[in-house]
Amino acid sequence: MPVFPDDRPVVLFDGDCALCSSSARKILTADRAGLFRLAPTQSALGQALLTHYGVSPDDPATMLLIQDGVARERSDAVLAIVAQLPAPYRWATIGRIAPRFIRDRLYDFVARRRRRFPGATWCALPPASVDLKDRVLG
Repeated sequence: MPVFPDDRPVVLFDGDCALCSSSARKILTADRAGLFRLAPTQSALGQALLTHYGVSPDDPATMLLIQDGVARERSDAVLAIVAQLPAPYRWATIGRIAPRFIRDRLYDFVARRRRRFPGATWCALPPASVDLKDRVLG
């Protein structure tokens, strides 16, 4: 396992996916307190963490949130992330009223089609308004 700072939550995302990269950029922009660190699944750190937490590094169809040594994936990861962001993102936690199997089916539906979504502008570079020091790993 590569050495990395694990004192804050780490979000693993598919850096080759426009929808996923756009979501990562939104997290960086909305997270003004700098709570989250992000790492693409294609990085050495991302690959090692996926393997460690039992997610296939060859087909990571899930965003993974690692916080306090616990990994959350799929809809649980999304809801845990938005719960720690300011409004209006935090309001999405109302999704917790739906049972996990329903939330995860919706997540899986989007994840399987994530590379086909139109309108998401792919850009691996984070927004210029965000100080990246200590925020992007890998």
